[in-house]
Amino acid sequence: MAHHDDLIASDILGYLDAQENKSFLRFITCGSVDDGKSTLIGRLLYDSKLIYEDQLASIEKDSVKSGTQGDKIDLALLVDGLAAEREQGITIDVAYRFFSTDKRKFIVADTPGHEQYTRNMATGASTAHVAVLLVDSRYGVQVQTRRHAYIASLLGIKHVVVAVNKMDINDFDQRIFTDIETEFRDFAKALNFDEITCIPMSALDGDNVTIKSERAPWYKGPALLEFLENVDVDSSTLDTPFRLPVQWVNRPNLDFRGFSGTIASGTISIGDEIITIPSGKRSTVKDIVTYGGSLKTAREDQAVTITLNDEIDISRGDIICAADAPAEQSDQFQAHMLWMTENDMFPGRQYLLKTANKTVPVTVTNLKHKVNVNDLSQEAGKTLSLNEVGVVTLSTGAPIAFDAYEDNRSTGAFIIIDRHSNATVGVGMLDYSLRRASNVVWQDLTVGKTERAALKNQKPAVLWFTGLSGSGKSTIANLVEQKLYDMGRHTTILDGDNVRHGLNKDLGFTDADRVENIRRVSETAKLMTQAGLVSLVSFISPFRAERQIARSLMEDGEFIEVYVNTPLEVAESRDVKGLYAKARAGEIKNFTGIDSAYESPRNNEITINTVDMSAEEAAEQIVEYLRANGYLQGVDVE
Repeated sequence: MAHHDDLIASDILGYLDAQENKSFLRFITCGSVDDGKSTLIGRLLYDSKLIYEDQLASIEKDSVKSGTQGDKIDLALLVDGLAAEREQGITIDVAYRFFSTDKRKFIVADTPGHEQYTRNMATGASTAHVAVLLVDSRYGVQVQTRRHAYIASLLGIKHVVVAVNKMDINDFDQRIFTDIETEFRDFAKALNFDEITCIPMSALDGDNVTIKSERAPWYKGPALLEFLENVDVDSSTLDTPFRLPVQWVNRPNLDFRGFSGTIASGTISIGDEIITIPSGKRSTVKDIVTYGGSLKTAREDQAVTITLNDEIDISRGDIICAADAPAEQSDQFQAHMLWMTENDMFPGRQYLLKTANKTVPVTVTNLKHKVNVNDLSQEAGKTLSLNEVGVVTLSTGAPIAFDAYEDNRSTGAFIIIDRHSNATVGVGMLDYSLRRASNVVWQDLTVGKTERAALKNQKPAVLWFTGLSGSGKSTIANLVEQKLYDMGRHTTILDGDNVRHGLNKDLGFTDADRVENIRRVSETAKLMTQAGLVSLVSFISPFRAERQIARSLMEDGEFIEVYVNTPLEVAESRDVKGLYAKARAGEIKNFTGIDSAYESPRNNEITINTVDMSAEEAAEQIVEYLRANGYLQGVDVE
C-alpha cells in the first residue's frame, strides 16, 4: 500500500504532481479507554511503510522498556509521544499523524479515551471527515463509546467506522461482532450519520486494517484502509454555498487591494458575483491570488486572496459569500455547546465568542437543557460542568454572520473564551437565529437620561456596595442615601435582601443563581441611571465577572464600586442575622466566605475599612467622593 518508488526514480516531477492532486481525508480514532486507538494508527503507519529505520529502532527499544505487548513491537508508541503517555500507557493529548497511499493523503488524529480528556477528543473531531470509533470486542459498547459517537455527530461528522477491535481474542466470533454492531446501530438511530460501517479487526495483528483478514471469512465488507481510500467526503462540502471569512485586508501598495482568508466552503471562480456580509455590497471576482500564482477557480480549504472589480468596503471579520446564497446575521441564537473546563458555565455571565474570523462579547442567556450522552435524553440543569453538553440560548454584543452548523461546519462553529484568563472554556455549534429578536428595537425617547438628571441637579451614578455578609454594606448605603436626601438629591436603594422578596424571589443561592441575581439587578440599576437617579446597590456580589458585567452596562464614570472591606472573622463576629452560625453548622449551603468563594475587587473606586472607621465616617467619605467628582452638580443640556 506504500508509494511506488520507481516513479520517484524515473519521473520526480510526475511523482510530485501526482501527490499534489491526490484527494485529502482527515479522520479521528476515538472510543473508550484501551480499545487500541494508538495501536491502530501505528499499524496503519507501519503497513504503509512510512516509518523511518531510526524511528523503528527507537520504537523497538521503547517497546522493551514501556511496551504492553510482551515480545512484540508496541505500535502504539509511534503515536503516544508524551513521556506521561508512555509511562502510563494511555493517550492524553491529541496526536496528529500524516500518511498517504497511492490513492489518497491522510491526516489522522489519535484522541484520548478517558472521560476527563473528552474536550481533547472534541478538538480532534472538529475538523475530521470520518470518525473511526473503536470498540473492544470483550466489553462491547461502553459509556465513552456513546459519548464519542454523540460528539462526533454533534460536530458534523457524517461517516463513522465502528472498528470492533481485538477480535483475535475471541477467535473472530461472528456472533460477538453482530451483537456489538446491532447495539451500536440501535443507539445511533437518533444520530445524524449518513453512513455507519462496522469492521471486525485486530489492530495489533493487522487483520482487516490494511488488507482483508483470512481469520474472518464471514465478513464481506472492506478493510479499514480500503474504506478510507474510497469514502466520498468532497461532494457534499463543495456543493455548499461559497464562504470566505476575511482574515486580512491585503494592501501592499496603492495598486493592489485584496481580501485574504481560507475558503470555508464551496468554490469560487473569476467572474463570479459575490456579496459581503454584513454590508450587503456586491461585486464580481477579478482575480484569485495564491502563493503559487493566480487561479481560475479555488475551492474549500484553499488559502487565497481575492480581488474585486469594484471598490467596496470589506474589513476583517466580514464574510464574502456567493451572491445568490448569503450568510445570515444575528445577535441571538440557539446553540449546542460542549463545556471544556472545570469552572462551571453560568447563564448570565459574560464570555467572549470567537467564530472563524470575529470575536464578540457573549452571554449565555439560558440553559434550555443538558443532554445525557448515554441515552440522548434531555435533563434539566442550571449550569454546565466539564465535558457536559447542553442546548443554550446566546446573546452576542454585536451581530455576527453565520450559517447553521448542520449546513456549514466552518461558519456555524464557535469557541467560548473566558474574559479574564483568555482560556478556551467551551466549543459550540449554532443551530439557528432566534429571529424574534430582530423584531425588538430601541424606541427613541424625547426625554432622555441627561434631561432627567439635569432636572434633579445631579449626575446619574450607580454606587455598587460589595463585601461579605455582615460587612456593613446595607448600613452604610442607608446612611449615604439619608445624607443625599438631606441635600435634596434623588436616589434609590437596591438591597440584596429586599430584592429577593420580589424581583429575584425565584432564585436560590447556588453559584448559578447568584450570577443570575446580579445580572437582573445590574439591568435594573441601568434603568435607574436612565431615570437620572443615584442608585445605591448593596449586594454581596461575590464574583468579579458579574461586577464587571454590571460596570460594562453603564457609561464611563457612572459605575462606582465601593468595596466594604471587612475581614471574615470580624463579619462573622457580628453575625447580626445568625447566618454564619447556621452556615458553620451546615444548615445553610453555598454561604459566601464559608463554602462559597468571595472574589475581592481589584480596581474599585472606593475602599471602606469598617475596622478602622465607623459607618458614619464611611458614609461621609462616599458622599465626599461624589461631591469632589461632580456627581452632585447639575449636567448641561444642550
